[in-house]
Amino acid sequence: MPAGHSTPQTLGELRASKLPISRSIKDEMRENLIARLKRGESIFPGIVGFDDTVVPQIVNAVLSKQNLILLGLRGQAKSRILRALTALLDEHLPYIAGCEIHDDPFRPLCRRCRDLIEERGDAVPIAYLEREDRYVEKLATPDVTVADLIGDIDPIKAARGGENLASELTMHYGLLPRANRGIFAINELPDLAGKIQVALFNIMQEGDVQIKGYPVRLDLDVALVFSANPEDYTARGKIVTPLKDRIGSEIRTHYPETLEEGIAITAQEAWEKRGPAQIEVPGYVREIVEQIAFSARQDKKVDKRSGVSQRLPISTMELVISNAERRALLSGEAGALPRISDIYAAMPGITGKLELEYEGEMRGADTVVKELIAAAVRKTFDRYFAEVNTEQIELWFNLGGSVKLDDRLPAAAAWAELSQIQGLAETLDVLGPKTSDAPAALVGGAEFLLEGMAAHRKLSRSEERGYAAPEKPARTQEAHSLEVEYEDWERSRRTRRGGGYN
Repeated sequence: MPAGHSTPQTLGELRASKLPISRSIKDEMRENLIARLKRGESIFPGIVGFDDTVVPQIVNAVLSKQNLILLGLRGQAKSRILRALTALLDEHLPYIAGCEIHDDPFRPLCRRCRDLIEERGDAVPIAYLEREDRYVEKLATPDVTVADLIGDIDPIKAARGGENLASELTMHYGLLPRANRGIFAINELPDLAGKIQVALFNIMQEGDVQIKGYPVRLDLDVALVFSANPEDYTARGKIVTPLKDRIGSEIRTHYPETLEEGIAITAQEAWEKRGPAQIEVPGYVREIVEQIAFSARQDKKVDKRSGVSQRLPISTMELVISNAERRALLSGEAGALPRISDIYAAMPGITGKLELEYEGEMRGADTVVKELIAAAVRKTFDRYFAEVNTEQIELWFNLGGSVKLDDRLPAAAAWAELSQIQGLAETLDVLGPKTSDAPAALVGGAEFLLEGMAAHRKLSRSEERGYAAPEKPARTQEAHSLEVEYEDWERSRRTRRGGGYN
């Protein structure tokens, strides 16, 4: 409720006040949007990467007072954008207290409110709606009924009140009438049954609903917004054409277009601030986690129609941090710094968010995810170490050196093991200044370097041996047979020529 002792509490006080005159929901959104644009305020704070693509189209739709639909794959912030539209509503909205459909005190729709005003006049009590209370959201499912969405006749009300079934006082209002003077959102619109989609026609065109065939009409004031998957939306039979035709603006969302945008979204949404361990996420770890999603969206083994949600890097980053936090707690260290091995430990946050094609299913989700992580490490490695000479490190491993990192080792002990690799410490300079006081940063950088070399097949990596020199490929049986056959032929030829060559 608005602050202050002068807030109107009755219809008479509201008439005498200087509060805004009644206006439609779309006029209200338009006027508030215009005011925001003039002040230079952000329209959708927290939405990253849509400023030059999606946001201008939404602004145009609101300025045009149109209903709109957001088309996009999962994890493209569609629901978040729809909910953010409440920022374009007035902070408080007066309505007749006790009304189920939040009737405008100056233009009541329902029979109860009209009778109440006729009976009590200016003494009718007034209540107030907050912005968040004016947003109603429904996930479309095949089992949604017209009664759920629009309403139905309530015979119990009729019996108790002695009313005729055709009376408005016997109506049980559905979600849509209860969203009157607000925003009504339907997620995954094509999943609604055809007859339910037909029930939306009059709402969008005429602004009214008719309940159960009785001559009771409600001229609702609702801003309708929808979301859908692009393929479902355009497929025949998924959405009826007349409904599609009545939606004013069709706006397509998208995944982050650059790695930097994806990193910004993940850093904003992931739960990173924890205790008691102090956690610092290196930049290359953020890049690798985000690159996994970018690589998955291009991989032929991943279903493009389903998409790769932005929730994948968000949940992966949380698991990466948790694994680093677990290591710090077990080793008794005050700080935790995520490593590449923590990304592999976060595989449960990746496998559940990928829909695989036939080839991917045959190879298995774990194998596909490991390949995606390796590809992300390789690409990120190239951005940091493309100009770095690693021959001295390769030589150390080729001479029989090997290193196995134990996840339970404190950073100081792990670095003592890694520091014996010749040329390693100097190579890590490209990651930033290093000090003896930050062994965790040295260990993380060293593991990144070794993992990148393994991704480029300059080293081998296994659970048993850790990092070692690349294994020489074993000769196949066919190659061995060909070699024996060649030696027999050469021997016989030399025998025939007296041991010489022609």
